[in-house]
Amino acid sequence: MGAATVTGLILSHQTMCLLETIKLQPSMVCLRWRNPTKRSLPQKINCYFNQNGSVDRGDSDIIYTESLIGSLSNERMDHAAQELLLEMESEGFLPTPSSLRKLMLCYAHNGFVAQARAIWDEILYSSFMPNIQIISELFNAYGKIGQFDEVSRILHQLNSRNSYLLPEAYAVAISCFGKGGQLEMMENTVKEMVSKGISVDSVTGNAFIIYYSIFGSLEEVNAAYGRLKRSRILIEKEAIMAVSYAFIKENKFYRLGEFLRDVGLARKNVGNLLWNLLLLSYAANFKMKSLQREFLRMLDAGFRPDLTTFNIRALAFSRMALFWDLHVCLEHMKHENVVPDIVTYGCVVDAYLDRRLGRNLDFALKKMNVDDSPILLTDPFVFEFLGKGEFHLSSEALLESQRRKRWTYKELIAIYLKKQYRTNQIFWNY
Repeated sequence: MGAATVTGLILSHQTMCLLETIKLQPSMVCLRWRNPTKRSLPQKINCYFNQNGSVDRGDSDIIYTESLIGSLSNERMDHAAQELLLEMESEGFLPTPSSLRKLMLCYAHNGFVAQARAIWDEILYSSFMPNIQIISELFNAYGKIGQFDEVSRILHQLNSRNSYLLPEAYAVAISCFGKGGQLEMMENTVKEMVSKGISVDSVTGNAFIIYYSIFGSLEEVNAAYGRLKRSRILIEKEAIMAVSYAFIKENKFYRLGEFLRDVGLARKNVGNLLWNLLLLSYAANFKMKSLQREFLRMLDAGFRPDLTTFNIRALAFSRMALFWDLHVCLEHMKHENVVPDIVTYGCVVDAYLDRRLGRNLDFALKKMNVDDSPILLTDPFVFEFLGKGEFHLSSEALLESQRRKRWTYKELIAIYLKKQYRTNQIFWNY
């Protein structure tokens, strides 16, 4: 954009520089002036953008700078946005709610709490009523800078005004406290919410468990889960995973199994997740008889094993060098038309090489299509329990470094065998 030159009208140098550098996407309304005789500022800005083809001029009593305020806020140039608003107010303009909200969020994101609070109070105690989207963005901004007391203050203000937004505001605040690890504040907010007769919905209830699973102790996790059960809210997939990870971190595999059985292994709306987690709890401790027994119970319950189910078993068989069980697992996969991925191939390769049976590897791979392109479809939570095998790690690094090449399992296995051969040579030379 070129510089604006309109004789007899003056803006500050900083504002003029911003008008020249910000690419404006003007919206329909930003500011209206109170005094029609004082039009120097809007005329100058409108004239400037009209000369540059940036504004489709409409109502002559409207100044198209809402997008400019938004652009300044997005660029975190809060002082410049504030200066522009002050200049406009001095010229007799009334800021619209949208301009004030953009500036408020700009202040909050940049840590200027006092300024954001002042604008919020101006919005709240005026005829403008903020919507839940603005409240959510403001809570998230405060949460990122650790200003959780401001979130509580806003909740109390909405409560005192009996705002219709209070139920949604409580849900957003609970999420904000939870993400920040403020479990006590989250707990108090839920209690306050319930005391006012606002029911806890499924989303909020499951989020409550997720945040306790991330930041709380196992006892707190159990208490939160018990509360969810008593409220007759069904625990969802994300919450199940979060609780399971909490048990995994503490190596409490037996308690994990108890939790999964309590949730209900017969549930089918989460697929094979519950059964796979249960099988993992046994595979992680290499309790092979229990692993086989629960797998058969899974089949009897009418569940069909998926790729993750098979790879959990294959990883356990590979680590324990149970070659016959590993081959039976591969045959079962073929029978179920489940296509193996790089984890499955890794189980076979690692099992044979770890026992120095590399010469027999061709026999093991004969029934697998080594000309396929590598894929990874196993659920990531498997690696939280059992980690990744040596072949998987090596191939993953190779695929990452040479993405353009179309690899096959045969090529990856050949490169890995050469790598292992060289490693053994170096070892024996020393």
